[in-house]
Amino acid sequence: MTRPFIIDTDTASDDAVALIMALQAPKMGIDIDVKAITVVNGNMPVDQGVQNALLCAELCGSDVPVYRGADRPLVRSHVFAYWFHGQDGLSDRGFAPRTRTTPTPGHAVEAMIETIKANPGITLVTLGPLTNVALAIAQAPEIIPLVERCVVMGGAACTSGNVTPAAEYNIWVCPESAKMVFRSGMRIEMVGWELCRDTATLPQAEMDEIRAIGTPLAEFAIDCNAQAMRAAAEQSGEPGLSLPDPVAMTIALDPAAAPDKTLCYVDVETQSELTRGMTVVDRFGVAPDERNAPAWGEVTAREKSVTVCWSLDVARWKTLLRQSLS
Repeated sequence: MTRPFIIDTDTASDDAVALIMALQAPKMGIDIDVKAITVVNGNMPVDQGVQNALLCAELCGSDVPVYRGADRPLVRSHVFAYWFHGQDGLSDRGFAPRTRTTPTPGHAVEAMIETIKANPGITLVTLGPLTNVALAIAQAPEIIPLVERCVVMGGAACTSGNVTPAAEYNIWVCPESAKMVFRSGMRIEMVGWELCRDTATLPQAEMDEIRAIGTPLAEFAIDCNAQAMRAAAEQSGEPGLSLPDPVAMTIALDPAAAPDKTLCYVDVETQSELTRGMTVVDRFGVAPDERNAPAWGEVTAREKSVTVCWSLDVARWKTLLRQSLS
């Protein structure tokens, strides 16, 4: 059976590649159907994110609905990532949609609720802050059990952050929404920032191989990430192109790409300025939290836990990336 997907994104450069992977998946024989793309404030203002998502759909020849969502975090001020992705989110190369420039009528939160209700067992993939998802859960908590998998690109499991020493950007931007979603009981699979580092990055030789594929999608994937590659090198000194959202999309498309996963109590820090947005992962079940107890109310503690992905099959990820751009 075809697996329905809904993708929530703050579309910048790595999001764009992840969207292409999902929209191209059926052409690779992967049994998914992207029912909707919902856009949230995050890396970019929401209207820029909408334009970037529409461009990705256009490049893939897709008529998938694209909805405009929350234009600000729940309680925090806007903090965009222009320095990392460029002013337009795509390295300021002049990329823009030509044929689709207007989002689908309706708000992303309502569209998310309606799409989930119409497709029980859907996979929800989140590539940005979790504001839209938190608002949807608050308005319609009955959607929680209807989501078979909620694959979250966000957080840093027992490791360093990328926007502060403790936090990854997507969670840090709107930690209150992340806390709501992580504690909701939705079946979350957390793909932390650390999985896109080290051997998961694309060194120059592999970027050259992708460009040599010679398709418009391959060239776009490299060109739109030029600023992100420079910014990451300045920040960490690590060479190569890191693509967090495509890594998460790989795991959404192919669960076997994350061979090492465990259920853990995970919470999000919202009070401390020092550790704001930190994903606190209780890997060994030592915290005095009800989610480590045999039961919590009417559901088991395990149902309130989060599946944390600890490793990535790098060969699977890079093969899927190349296939989607061919």
